[in-house]
Amino acid sequence: MQRIRKGDEVIVTTGKYKGTKGTVTARVDERQILVEGVNVVKKAVRPNPMINQPGGIVDKTMPIDQSNVMLFNPASKKGERVSFKIVDGKKVRVFKDGSVVGAKA
Repeated sequence: MQRIRKGDEVIVTTGKYKGTKGTVTARVDERQILVEGVNVVKKAVRPNPMINQPGGIVDKTMPIDQSNVMLFNPASKKGERVSFKIVDGKKVRVFKDGSVVGAKA
């Protein structure tokens, strides 16, 4: 089970985008994730008439390593570490302050 999943709100802890909040849009592999608005690069794209795609320069979101982000805790308004705990017979993610990830407060 992954500590960071698609749809989670995360905050970047290191690098050029430090302090930026964003939503995880996809997991690329075990270590890499795509975060909305983070690590955006310009990419030159050739036109493709088969799919009616114009050429030009487009913005593309590149993957970032999951070790460079922390899950955002809305209760404390900052990034926190996550552990796992068995609650009511289910394995759930729990912030280090004790609150369950995704629980409505």
